[in-house]
Amino acid sequence: MKQRTPVSVIMTKNIIGLTRSDDLQRAEMLFKRHKIRHIPVVCGEAVIGMLSYSDLLKISYADISEDEHNVDAVVYNMFTIEQVMVKDVVTISSETPIKEAAEILASREFHALPIVDDGTLVGIVTTTDLLNYFIKQF
Repeated sequence: MKQRTPVSVIMTKNIIGLTRSDDLQRAEMLFKRHKIRHIPVVCGEAVIGMLSYSDLLKISYADISEDEHNVDAVVYNMFTIEQVMVKDVVTISSETPIKEAAEILASREFHALPIVDDGTLVGIVTTTDLLNYFIKQF
């Protein structure tokens, strides 16, 4: 395993993003359609927050029986993306070594890092990306 391999080798470059003006129903649709768990929130090309699928679960009801969609819609309309997203986002550059990205994720309580070069979002790396990379090394 190469010690200095940059995260650009494993990052996702085709980024699904949200803006402040998007709503939580759109976020849920993107999570489900693309089978992802983290979405950067951007203003232009700059990262201003991160929304995770677990952030949505925290504000919705866990065990709703018959009319789950309507209840989620009501709850989602009570909040904005900006109210639910994490605002103090840790970012790394595309040249950050994979080992360093893994150390950051292992020591923190989140599972995705936006990749930002010169103030522009260029990718995202998740714990799943790291695990897949490490599995390929064996």
